Amino acid sequence: MAGSSSHDSGGGRKKARIEIIPLIDVIFFLLATFVLFTLSLNRSQGLHVSLPEAESGIPRDPSGTATITVTEEGTMAWDKDPVTLDEFLQRLKTFHFEHPDDARILINGDAEASFSSVIYAFDEVRKAGIQKVLIETRVKKPD
Repeated sequence: MAGSSSHDSGGGRKKARIEIIPLIDVIFFLLATFVLFTLSLNRSQGLHVSLPEAESGIPRDPSGTATITVTEEGTMAWDKDPVTLDEFLQRLKTFHFEHPDDARILINGDAEASFSSVIYAFDEVRKAGIQKVLIETRVKKPD
């Protein structure tokens, strides 16, 4: 078999190759990016306020909670809707009626809000019969 070789040295077509290593790199990059963005989505349902700092905070699951925001000026919001005191009390009763056993309230108070405003919200939640009340804080940075 003279003249035959295993190499195609002529002008024939080359076989296309798919390099899998760069494809794996791209997939891992996309996966890592997705995981990082997903972890940062644990945000409050309330208005944006400057939260007080605490060293002993623990992560929370925001699903199934209603967020009450107390702003620096002392105004209140239910989730992201500004409400009057009467609307606040009515929404508390409705929320407790809709979730009789597992109602959870998250109080999202501004660091500069008056203490009595936040205590008022806390007290009204407890008077409505809701026993699971969480206070939102941000992690205190080490000095």
